Amino acid sequence: MKKAFDPRFKPDVTPKEMLELGVFGGLYFSDKPKEFPKDWWGNAKLSPDGKRHKELNYFGVNASQSLAMWQAKGWIRPQDPRGWFEWYCRYYMGRRTSDDERQIKRWLAMHRHLTQVKNSCRAGDIFCRPRQRQALLHWAYDSRKI
Repeated sequence: MKKAFDPRFKPDVTPKEMLELGVFGGLYFSDKPKEFPKDWWGNAKLSPDGKRHKELNYFGVNASQSLAMWQAKGWIRPQDPRGWFEWYCRYYMGRRTSDDERQIKRWLAMHRHLTQVKNSCRAGDIFCRPRQRQALLHWAYDSRKI
């Protein structure tokens, strides 16, 4: 795991850490796919009923669009039908595909939001811009460190 990452791709948190912190309203992987390590689920904040719960997110706010919207925008590829986080989990586990370049570019594009948080919030105020910070966490950026 976490070997041979593209040198441009430096996520702040692992998939397991993301699940433990609280992402996607607990909905993503609430079915605990068997392809991922069992220890990812031990402290994961997952939806108990298959619905999104903003209180399961680290920052307590919704910060994601529906899967249907992502599909309509053409951002979902058949190899990862759940989207970017599924790609990241599989990449983290060692899978490499022709879609890696596109996904890494999408991840890099999120850095602008980190810059906006840095420029708008006092150091240590982790609840300034909670929706933007939650979105960053969905992309494996940890804004708590700024």
